[in-house]
Amino acid sequence: MNPEEIKLETVISNDEAEHNYGHIKSFVHRKGHFSEAQRRAYETLMPKYGLTYQKELKNLEDWAEVFGNNNPIVLEIGCGMGETTAKIALQNPHINYVGVEVFTSGVGALLKRIDEHQLTNLRVIQHDAVEIVRDMVAPDTLSGVHVFFPDPWHKARHHKRRLIQPPFVHELAKRLRSDGYIHCATDWENYAEQMLSVLSSESLLINYTKENTFIPRPESRPLTKYENRGNRLGHGVWDILFLKNTI
Repeated sequence: MNPEEIKLETVISNDEAEHNYGHIKSFVHRKGHFSEAQRRAYETLMPKYGLTYQKELKNLEDWAEVFGNNNPIVLEIGCGMGETTAKIALQNPHINYVGVEVFTSGVGALLKRIDEHQLTNLRVIQHDAVEIVRDMVAPDTLSGVHVFFPDPWHKARHHKRRLIQPPFVHELAKRLRSDGYIHCATDWENYAEQMLSVLSSESLLINYTKENTFIPRPESRPLTKYENRGNRLGHGVWDILFLKNTI
């Protein structure tokens, strides 16, 4: 079956709910434009730069084998078209990045960027992030987590589908190393407020700011062309940074 014909949903089973993952339906696949260049990249480069979802790949030793080194690992959830993901990996060759994206067009675009820049520190997984965190990432493994501009599900009745919910944040926090962080960004103020509330309520995390508020966009998060356009139109963007609480 063509990946574009697969309906992807983040559905948590009853057994998973018992493990405090809750029931998050954070994305629904919508068939979109899949360019010929993205298709070629997907078909030819996924075997080279892609990782298959598997429960066996979990410990730090396994990830060291994937990248060929013991460098820190940062998980980016929702890479979109990969513009920011590739730029960050290019700027930080001493850090290994694992990009998670469900939409085939985005995966193809990111694979193309990886190949163009010959990025040896970036790999891609096309799968549900909740299951990847649960099954492929051991506690105290990640140096960082990026969640940039996730689907805001802006209608109130859809807020339950938002990815940043207490059960999932708790699982992410458990998988951070003692020096780890979670960096989120959104251009929806209501979602930003929810993110701040959810992250603040997690005992394993502590806000980077003493005022427990947002931060200015750090230089480490490159501007995308869409964010630049939003800035020109006066749209707001909110960045949130939380650290692993070691107290």
